[in-house]
Amino acid sequence: MESTVTSKASRPGYGQLLRTRGAWTFLLPGFAARQPFAMLTLSIVLLVRHTTGSYGAAGAVAAVTGVSMALFAPYSGRLADRHGQRAVLLPGVLVHALAGVSLTVLALTHAPLWALFAAAVPTGASVPQIGPMVRARWGVKLKDSPLMSTAAAFESVTDELTFVLGPLLATALCTAVTPAAGLLTEAALTLVGGVLFAAQKRTQPAVAAVTHARVQHASALRVPGVRVLVVTFLGIGSVFGGMQVSLSAFSQSIGEPGLNGVLYGVFAAGNMLSGVVCGALAWKAAPQRRLVIGYTALALAASALWTAHSVAVLAGLGLLVGMCIAPSLITGYTLVEALVPDGARTEAFTWLTGAVALGQAAAVTVAGQLEDRLWTGAGFLVPMGGTVLALLTLLSLRSWLVTRPYGRTVARGVGHRAPVTVD
Repeated sequence: MESTVTSKASRPGYGQLLRTRGAWTFLLPGFAARQPFAMLTLSIVLLVRHTTGSYGAAGAVAAVTGVSMALFAPYSGRLADRHGQRAVLLPGVLVHALAGVSLTVLALTHAPLWALFAAAVPTGASVPQIGPMVRARWGVKLKDSPLMSTAAAFESVTDELTFVLGPLLATALCTAVTPAAGLLTEAALTLVGGVLFAAQKRTQPAVAAVTHARVQHASALRVPGVRVLVVTFLGIGSVFGGMQVSLSAFSQSIGEPGLNGVLYGVFAAGNMLSGVVCGALAWKAAPQRRLVIGYTALALAASALWTAHSVAVLAGLGLLVGMCIAPSLITGYTLVEALVPDGARTEAFTWLTGAVALGQAAAVTVAGQLEDRLWTGAGFLVPMGGTVLALLTLLSLRSWLVTRPYGRTVARGVGHRAPVTVD
């Protein structure tokens, strides 16, 4: 294994992480390949809203895309664990590019809503799972290293940097060029970035040995702690989806549609900045406790969004909500490293990514209906409801997140051996 040798007593940091041998060979193309993902939902919402005049219809199409991604992402992760990332990624990005172009053409030709739904299914199903694949590569490089928590923070920061740039780029393209430009650019960047990332064969995790197929290839969702994390990440997805639709509706209501990308960028910037801080700190508290505290703060902050009636207040609350998301995301991904064995880790990461997409899809749908039927800003009720429900689940089942040696975790969840007591 090629990894930076790190003493257990040393304080992990970004500089030490980025000196890991071979890391930059997958970090740079990985960043390029994941950038389009941050553009997808907003590009669909802006395009379909332009062609139909309805936030409800736009949210519904975006929701179908998100649900499709959530359902297919874990299978993509499992196939990557079994057959290698390159084998899954190359055909996937080609299908996604073609599906994105098809959805754009159908929207511009005012095809019926059912046709947009039909095109949204392969568009979402083929979204490349670059983030989970990069995290899996870090897992190979940093096995048993205290830098894993720093890597989880770094990946969260990278994700949020894309969510700062992505909405800004999508909004600029859709408002200044043409409503179709956002989705077409997303399709092109996905294809190019995905091919470049897939070309980095030396750093991809090795395919699990056939002799261990029974243990390695069982679903990561059988681990109880992963199921708890899925619920918490559903709540985080409700924040992303509710913010995207509601910020767009708010910007339209004040006659400044271009402000949408700026407000969402402020929200994502808060997430990114708190992620930087989380990765730079040497935490003493157990990750389970950090998750409960961080998620409580997120639920409280999200519950205040619907009260905002000015740009300044909404920007401030958005920044606060963003700052509360990163600690929960980072801690959740860190717990996966302890809960799930190597052979199911990419799949576990895709379950969490898929949960965010599913929560986002549901939130986009509900928030779109609320914005159409009630008052401007009613969609902000969705992040409040999603995070509060997820927090109640987390508090009730937090004992499932207590980490055990892989042998015992596998016995309870992945390995199908005799059950053992976890709680």
